[in-house]
Amino acid sequence: MAKAIHSMIRVLQEARSVAFYQTAFALSVADRLDFPSFTLIYMSNPESGFEVELTVNKDRVEPYNLGDGYGHLAVSVDDVDAEHARLMAAGLAPRKLVDFRNGEVLVARFFFIADPDGYQIEVLQRGGRYH
Repeated sequence: MAKAIHSMIRVLQEARSVAFYQTAFALSVADRLDFPSFTLIYMSNPESGFEVELTVNKDRVEPYNLGDGYGHLAVSVDDVDAEHARLMAAGLAPRKLVDFRNGEVLVARFFFIADPDGYQIEVLQRGGRYH
């Protein structure tokens, strides 16, 4: 059986991206592999074995075009309201909290936040199918 282990995103500035993921999601650098033309930074936390792989192409100076195919990464948290307030206080500009319903049934409570390169991250209240 396959096991999801990481998702890779291309970023322009290593320090800026590492700082964002540390502040926003308590991810720390698990490994850093430096090559002549690129660097791979694997970030994770004790909550999950899943990692975010930041790829820095050293010759890249222009922002990446995320196109219309990229959707989002998602993380779950114990208290989405507290996380939203914490990220607001940190100056990271999370978008508004949303109660997503199917009729009268609450499916999810969440908000989105963008990383420094424009990647969207959905922050979901932990529970139901989002654990």
